[in-house]
This record gives sequence, structure tokens and C-alpha cells, in this order.
Amino acid sequence: MKKKLLFILVLLAPLTCSYGQSKRGGGLNIFSLQQDIELGKKVSAEIDSKPQEYPQLPETGRDGKNEQAYAYLRGIVDRILNSGKVTYRKEFPWRVKIIHDDKTLNAFCVPGGYIYVYTGLIKFLDTEDQLAGVLGHEIAHADKRHSTRSMTKQYGQQMLVDVVLGRNQGALTQLAQGLLSLNYSREHEREADQFSVDYLCGTPYRSDGAAGFFQKMLEGQPGGRTPAFLSTHPNPQNRVQAITAKAKADGCNLNNFAAARYAYFKGLMP
Repeated sequence: MKKKLLFILVLLAPLTCSYGQSKRGGGLNIFSLQQDIELGKKVSAEIDSKPQEYPQLPETGRDGKNEQAYAYLRGIVDRILNSGKVTYRKEFPWRVKIIHDDKTLNAFCVPGGYIYVYTGLIKFLDTEDQLAGVLGHEIAHADKRHSTRSMTKQYGQQMLVDVVLGRNQGALTQLAQGLLSLNYSREHEREADQFSVDYLCGTPYRSDGAAGFFQKMLEGQPGGRTPAFLSTHPNPQNRVQAITAKAKADGCNLNNFAAARYAYFKGLMP
């Protein structure tokens, strides 16, 4: 049986491996691009079904404040997507949602480009450049298909072959649910940091915007609310240095963008 599965994987590899290669890091990915999109839809549906755990801010209401907030956030995402550096800019749907949770300093992006940003992170940051840096980092996780590259390593051959061949929709649902607790590797975090610089380099934003977020985390935050990923991934100080060094080496913009606008955006939060 194992030999049979291995033979199937060998046959599928030429068709699927190319999707998993990136300009940095590479890595085998047995999932197709369409399966990234399908997984993203399922993960998004899973999140939508848990409003107590993921209380999303409605896209309308509060005398137009919600509409303005989403328009502002989508403007940042669109600038990054239109930088000319995002590989799957046209293939992925790229949806963005705000999660109303002031205690969580986080944002995440699942396969297919479904982006979630917590109000806690929005209120914690000081500039639009910093938020753009974080969003660039999260967009990179989806664009470089880090989730399914990690899952290719994590799950057994049988489940992956079933998903690739479309023989087990239950397995696809199981994988989608597992994505919500999937941690990125150190390699993928570094890769996302580097690509956030690449993406922002093609926008009006400071290309080292992500470094601003990590610098704020180093300076401390109220109530000791340090995101869990900072304790398991590359040292924040090292990340600040690496991001800034790449931005300077690439000759990218290091000037702040529209600083006053961000205070207005934060004021739109509930």
C-alpha cells in the first residue's frame, strides 16, 4: 500500500510541486492552487460559524463608521495587491474582515487570501505604515502558500493523496479546520517578513513597516498582551534588523505615509 501511495505521489509531483516553489525558501506543496482556494473558503466558513470566538465587525452600521473602516482597510490591502509583487493577486479572492476583539494583537491570512485583522492590533499600532507591514506579512503567508506547504509536511500521504484526487471531501474539511491552529515555521515567518518588504517597496508605504510593529512589541504593550507567536518564532529584535536591512539594501522608501490618516481610522473602531 505504501509503495502504491508513493507511486501516486511521484506521478502527481510534476503537476503539483511547481505551485509550492517560491522565490525564497521553496518547498514541496502537493496541493493545487485551486485547493488552496477551496481550503480558504472552508476556513472562512468555519470562522463565520463561530461568532463568539471570532466576533466580526459588520460591514455596515454605526452611522457609516463600519463602511468607512472597511473602505480604509481595503485601501491598504489594494495598494499592496497592486504593487506588482503579489504572485496570486488575480487568482485569490482576497477578502478582508475585522474581528472585534480589543484584547488580541493579531492578524492572520488563510489560504486563498482571506484576511482577518483584530481591533486590538489596529488600536495598538501608531501608523498606517505599521499596519501595512503586518498586512504585507500576512498576505505573503497566503501568496507563498505557507499553510499548504506546512500541511504537506504535517499530514500523512493517504490524506493528501485523497484530497489531491478529490476522493475525500471530509479530509478537506478536516484540513480546513486544522489550519486555524496551524503554526508557521521559523523559515516561513522569515520568508513572510522578507516579502512584506518586497510588497511594500512597490507602494507609497515605508517598506520596513513590519519592523515598526515588532519594535512596538519590544517596547512593551499594556497588560503584557504578547502574541503567542512571538515566543515561538524568530526573535523580534532580529526581525527588526533583518527587515530594515533588506529595505535599505533594496533602496526602498523609508518615509512615513499619511501619518494623520491612521488616527482617523482608529477613531472609527468601536
